[in-house]
Amino acid sequence: MKLNKLTSILFIAAFLFSGFAYAEKQKVVIQVSTADPLTQKIALNNAVNLQKALGMDDVDVEIVAYGPGLSLLTRKSKQAQRVESLAMQDITFSACGNTMAKVEKKKGKKVKLVDGVKVVPAGVLRIMELQQQGYAYIRP
Repeated sequence: MKLNKLTSILFIAAFLFSGFAYAEKQKVVIQVSTADPLTQKIALNNAVNLQKALGMDDVDVEIVAYGPGLSLLTRKSKQAQRVESLAMQDITFSACGNTMAKVEKKKGKKVKLVDGVKVVPAGVLRIMELQQQGYAYIRP
């Protein structure tokens, strides 16, 4: 009987401890759909602040840009160097393929993205997929 109680106590303690040792990683998607430089800067600051607060290894951050917000992820952006640097610090950047196609058709030339940016078929679809995977949604 004493062995049974001790086994139960150890099992419960191990279960509780394992919950703390393997806390679920936080996941955040940040939407950028405006060309406003201040809003774009705030989005980048939000990503950095989340990594600082939670730890780089404890949070997945993805910034999804579409519509006028795509300008953040282009080589002409005032934030281009910062985007490239943050991409190397485990912040994921996704550019909307639909927006890119419209811009390329209108201007007749290819959109040049910052190194480290991936292209997704549709920005809004990517946000929806991430939310279905448990990502918290932020829009600065």
